[in-house]
Amino acid sequence: MVRFVYVFLLTVLITFSGHAQSREIEISTNMGSMKFRLYDDTPKHRDAFIQLANEGYYDGTLFYRVIHDFLIQGGSKSSRNAPPGKRIGYGDPDKTVDDEILSHYCHKKGALCAPRQPDEVNPFKQSDISQFFIIEGSVYTEGALDTMELAVNRPIRNKIVQKYMTPEARDELKKLKEENKVEDFRKLAGEIKNKIETEYNLNPGLLEFTETQRKAYTTVGGYPELDGKYTIFGECISGFDVIDKIASLKTDENNRPYTDVKITVKVLN
Repeated sequence: MVRFVYVFLLTVLITFSGHAQSREIEISTNMGSMKFRLYDDTPKHRDAFIQLANEGYYDGTLFYRVIHDFLIQGGSKSSRNAPPGKRIGYGDPDKTVDDEILSHYCHKKGALCAPRQPDEVNPFKQSDISQFFIIEGSVYTEGALDTMELAVNRPIRNKIVQKYMTPEARDELKKLKEENKVEDFRKLAGEIKNKIETEYNLNPGLLEFTETQRKAYTTVGGYPELDGKYTIFGECISGFDVIDKIASLKTDENNRPYTDVKITVKVLN
């Protein structure tokens, strides 16, 4: 009986240990290697990426799209053995994965992400796991993040204010004020304000950086404009300097580095 319980507990521990964000991969290049931890709560992307990596799908492909202070993107099969100057980076429609966009992950430096087609042709935000991109980004100040929030939120608020503070509503408030009907004025003004605040606070388009996002973007850096738009399924745990080296390469008009950066992906555990 004791042995049975021991074996059972050991099996449970082994089973759960394999689902504790312990899957790690290595992306090796001629400019150095990077290691990444894959997230357990994005299982579709994790499993699809590992499967393709084990099949050697990414091996020999290039980091074909490189933009300094933004990202490095690679993995596309069209980049394998591509001659200099050729436009590459086409995705594979047979290797899409349902989105796993989670709000507790952000596009900090080293984030491993899945690209996708634009919303107009891909409304469900399905990822193209035949490719991947890694964030380099840059470091932001708190003030810069505040400005980004204002740039997004102020137009939303102004539109809602215009919706409820109509010319008719303004005229009515003006009339009540002129007639010195203080209570009626306060009541109507309060009703309008409550409607504005309620709709504004419930608006899904509002931008409000969390404490985690602010800490990431003001320390290691990243690219906050992408948050909520792409699936992040892992993060770099070593080799940040390699990201910088690749992101600093000179590129052509299509953002392809003049120096080929060849990729090999290995599943470590």
